[in-house]
Amino acid sequence: MSAPGGKQPHGADRKPLFTVLTANSISIAGNSLTLIGVPWFALETTGSPGKAGFVAFCAALPVVLSAIAGGPVVDRIGRRRVGIVSDVVCGLALAAIPVLHHAGVLSYWMLCALMGVNGLFHAPGETARYVLVPDLAERAGTPLARAASLYDAVSRGARMGGAALGGVLVATVGADTVLLVDAATFAVSAALTAAGLRRFAAAAPRRDGPPLSAARYRADLREGYAYLFGDRLMLGIMLMVMLTNGLALSWSSVLLPLHAREHLGGPAAQGLLVAVFAGCALTGALLYGAVGHRFPRRWIFTVGFVLTGAPLFVAAALTETVAPLLVVAVTAGLGAGVLNPILATVMYERVPEELRSRVAGASTAGVLMATPLGGLVTGLVVERAGLTATLLGVAALYFLVTLAPAVFPAWRGLDAKPAAAPPSRTEPSTPAPAPGPAGTPPRR
Repeated sequence: MSAPGGKQPHGADRKPLFTVLTANSISIAGNSLTLIGVPWFALETTGSPGKAGFVAFCAALPVVLSAIAGGPVVDRIGRRRVGIVSDVVCGLALAAIPVLHHAGVLSYWMLCALMGVNGLFHAPGETARYVLVPDLAERAGTPLARAASLYDAVSRGARMGGAALGGVLVATVGADTVLLVDAATFAVSAALTAAGLRRFAAAAPRRDGPPLSAARYRADLREGYAYLFGDRLMLGIMLMVMLTNGLALSWSSVLLPLHAREHLGGPAAQGLLVAVFAGCALTGALLYGAVGHRFPRRWIFTVGFVLTGAPLFVAAALTETVAPLLVVAVTAGLGAGVLNPILATVMYERVPEELRSRVAGASTAGVLMATPLGGLVTGLVVERAGLTATLLGVAALYFLVTLAPAVFPAWRGLDAKPAAAPPSRTEPSTPAPAPGPAGTPPRR
């Protein structure tokens, strides 16, 4: 375990933690390039918000499907191997888009299919890196809450840099070149994961369980979902973030690119807004890691979610200039920065290590369940109701959802450290372990 006060004990090794943080930051920077490049590529090549929204649907739906079924696979194949394969396949799929486009053979349905492949392999790799955090923190002699905040802060910083770079690159060299740069980031991430986790036991395939079979796989899968649905707080977290992730994707994949194209002057403004948001979220995560443990989690979480949700949509509906949106992006980013460290720490505290990957896969699938519909439905609504009405409607929904922690009693568990983990409803494959860290954070 980590030393008191966060001091590194004798023999602690921070290299694996540093490697995973670096690999994850590079991969997330690439994801930010995708977040900027793909919507603009879809809008430029199709001219339709509805078709751009369907591309987002094709990218998001396979993420949910792979997360639903992938938890047991991560343990069996090994977290290191899953991380490498995920990055390699995602990089190849993204690189194929501009290559086929320049060859003159890329059709709209090819674009949808390649984004589907990218989505299918994205969630297992992200889960594989995330579930290693408790083991990496222990190896480094770092307190778990600090490691969770550091993991999120590094992710926020990478997202900020990737968004800023993506906006500039789309404006100067085109969306297709951005996708090639994105593919290169996945290659670097895969190489770091391969080298940095070579002898890290927690990243190796798990071989102490019964042989893999269809029946064993189904039992492992049931175990993760039974655990998740047996904990009222974790179930509430999953449902709330499922809805807000769907609404957030409507912003990033359709509403913000369309608003930037029609009113803000193009992709550079979009990249600036995303970068400011991510930079302030990075600040919020670092502040929470430094002093957040002194305050009640539930109310910090509630205020943070209210700030990060509806105000951006309302501001975009009421203004056609960048400056007011930048001001709102600052407060929204600060609010967003406290969310993942709180939820990551709570989940790490509640779920046994033996179930970590299975519960992580189930949780990831749950929080992403509404994501495929976010871009698809929003694109269709914009074509019928207009941009301003859609922004205000999404803002109202977002605000109502973010009130859940203040209204429902189960959320009081954010401030309570459980004495024991809730039992699984299925027969465990190994003796029940002591409560330990696990889980996966909602993606903000």
